[in-house]
Amino acid sequence: MSKRNSQSAKQAARERLRIEREREAKRAKVRRQVIVACSVVGVLAVAGGIGFAVVKANEPGHWEEAAKATVVAPANTSGKDGTTVLLGDSTTDHVVHLYEDPRCPACASFEQTVGESVNKGMEDGDYKLSVTLGTFLDGNLGGEGSKNALSALGAALNVGPEAFLDYKAALYSAKYHPSESTDDFADDSYLIKVANTVDALKNNKKFQDAVRQGTYDAWAMKMSKSFDDTDDVNQTPTVKINDKVIKNPSSVAEWQAALKEAGVTK
Repeated sequence: MSKRNSQSAKQAARERLRIEREREAKRAKVRRQVIVACSVVGVLAVAGGIGFAVVKANEPGHWEEAAKATVVAPANTSGKDGTTVLLGDSTTDHVVHLYEDPRCPACASFEQTVGESVNKGMEDGDYKLSVTLGTFLDGNLGGEGSKNALSALGAALNVGPEAFLDYKAALYSAKYHPSESTDDFADDSYLIKVANTVDALKNNKKFQDAVRQGTYDAWAMKMSKSFDDTDDVNQTPTVKINDKVIKNPSSVAEWQAALKEAGVTK
């Protein structure tokens, strides 16, 4: 009897082991199926994420879109897309033409040194003043401050020539012109802060809305292209008197001498 019970016990043990092995095999199969399913989902998710990233990377940015948008030209402009800014009421044929970039430190130095004298000669009727603004420093340094400031200058020009010149002087001033390596002009609130130092723009809601809404972004891109398309301008500032590039004056005396040499003044 002891022998029979022992045999029965062995058979029962083998049966339990067989059943446990079958259960373990089923559990392992289920685990493999789950792992495969999760792997497929993960691959699809990664692929989808990469695809989405590629699509986003290939989407045009705001300024690229602005370059193709319909241009709203500011008042006090002329020519195709309003890219000609010619200021002054004088009937003289003399024209002083400035080529600048809003982020340019050399332009800031020029404006702080002789900008007021340049504007005064226009106001006195010695010549008309033409301004073409570029944005190449955004490409060189990264950022969008030049483009954004140019759009804001368009908003100021829409208010009036005096507002435009005063705002340009404020942006280039020692107090508000940022370091070349920073991109403060990309911030609308900073541009509006500077504008509030200009009488014609202080708390001017129409101007502020135009800055925030990018009303003149497309115009800024066309103006920038006009700058880029000027063959004999390869630096900023570039100053022309009657379409001839002159050496950049570093003082009021040098500026006055340049005007005399060009036959604009006596």
